[in-house]
Amino acid sequence: MNIHDRVYVAGHRGLVGSAIVRRLRAEGFEDLVLRTRDELDLRDPGAVRAFFEAERPDYVIVAAAKVGGILANSRYPVEFLRDNLAIELNVIDAAYAAGVRKLLFLGSSCIYPKFAPQPIREEYLLTGALEPTNEPYAIAKIAGIKLCEAYRRQYGADFISAMPTNLYGPGDNFDLETSHVLPALIRKFHEARLTGAPSVTLWGTGTPRREFLHVDDLADACLHLMRHYSGEGTINVGTGEDVTIRELAEVVREVVGYEGDIEFDTSMPDGTPRKLLDVSKLAGLGWRARIPLRDGIEQTYQWYLANHAVAAAH
Repeated sequence: MNIHDRVYVAGHRGLVGSAIVRRLRAEGFEDLVLRTRDELDLRDPGAVRAFFEAERPDYVIVAAAKVGGILANSRYPVEFLRDNLAIELNVIDAAYAAGVRKLLFLGSSCIYPKFAPQPIREEYLLTGALEPTNEPYAIAKIAGIKLCEAYRRQYGADFISAMPTNLYGPGDNFDLETSHVLPALIRKFHEARLTGAPSVTLWGTGTPRREFLHVDDLADACLHLMRHYSGEGTINVGTGEDVTIRELAEVVREVVGYEGDIEFDTSMPDGTPRKLLDVSKLAGLGWRARIPLRDGIEQTYQWYLANHAVAAAH
């Protein structure tokens, strides 16, 4: 993979896709194929096939997906299953038909069993029951991984998959209904500071442990995998370190400058008790995360202030 190759990034406006585009451009890639959702509906097989036949990309990175937190997953299970399955099937199938040289499919660490041994190794996939609160999304992502494996086994396609841990960074979703925990915390503490609220209430007990990877680190890992990995098995991408939700909330509160209390609504679900990825396989390929969590949160908060805070306040 070199800077003259034609690269299609599916989902280039999302958190992950935009970071991958930034990374590719920083490396000197200029022949990037990008389409918005309005320009190309990845759920439409005919449109996707016509796009690949016309554009003929050399490499494909699949960062497009319908994503959301516990609330969104519980409210819209049909969309999380149907839309993600359609996107994966259409893109992977059309990529093979168009002779794409290599494809990277991005999944999510929620594919692993709820009570998987910690840290979670890649081979723990499908060894136990999933976390019910995001089961539809997880099942769709597992299907995408298995589809890549199937194309590799049956047709020899160089299709690989990577499983990122919880992501955050510039371009994140700060909508409290559909966002993940870290951007939701940033917005909640920011708005509480502005209004002078005496406390902020968070879901659950605060005891679940989570690992957080800056999206720019993920983008760097994706490029590394495209250049250095061609195995059948999926690869975990994370930091190898985790924090409790309470500890995370304390860091975000400090970064935002909110001085009120943190309260936990223990009647609300916690989700998976712990989710830490074993990243030794990726480390063996010569890659490790570089951005410390507090530094990444500070950068993300500055991005939020520049892009969302004014709109959120009105």
